[in-house]
Amino acid sequence: MTDRVVPVDEANKRIALIVGASRGLGLGLAAELKSRGWEVVGTVRDDVGAARLAAAGARVERADTTDAASVAALRERLTGTMFDLVFVNGGIGGPPHQDVAQSTADEAGQLFLANALAPVAVARAFLDRVREGRGIVAFMSSDLGSVSRTEDGFMPLYRASKAALNSLIRSFTATLDGKRISVLAMHPGWVRTDMGGPHEPLGVEESVCGLADVIEARAGSGRHGFVDWQGNELAW
Repeated sequence: MTDRVVPVDEANKRIALIVGASRGLGLGLAAELKSRGWEVVGTVRDDVGAARLAAAGARVERADTTDAASVAALRERLTGTMFDLVFVNGGIGGPPHQDVAQSTADEAGQLFLANALAPVAVARAFLDRVREGRGIVAFMSSDLGSVSRTEDGFMPLYRASKAALNSLIRSFTATLDGKRISVLAMHPGWVRTDMGGPHEPLGVEESVCGLADVIEARAGSGRHGFVDWQGNELAW
């Protein structure tokens, strides 16, 4: 007796590209989507991240989002693959001093390139690979990027870089030229990660479960927005 081969339902197969999936929220989201039956392609920058992502069952690709040639090579390697989700994760905290007066051109350039310019450039590079109708482009943002919600001086340089990301996301959305997809800027909550620190209220698993729920609920809606991990709309 031979095992019955169950054909893959190509019409319902969901494929995600998670850019920045070597650790923390990106890795957690890759594992969460895999557990829900998605096929996942994730990018990493080093061997340690590659091992973690492979252990989560995802296809591993190397890419540096701040290097246009690296992104172009990734696009070439993924020729022929259409994605239901392109999720651009990652970023840096910026200089520890977070002081505008002390910030150098190199520090500011690196921060805004990694946190604002590069994510949107990656999304543009893969826009034609996002499936019409049910496809989603999502960015890992932060509620610190909300200009209207800024009421203190916490992390001003990082906050400004995320505000710049949100502004570029809105410009990206405004220039879709009729492509029918959803675009989301997503706040994952305050999560215990290497960047967030050990004392934040949310664990990675809780955050990414919420993010995945929101992504799946928004698929096919054609709605764009700035939302948190529970689906609440945030003020830009």
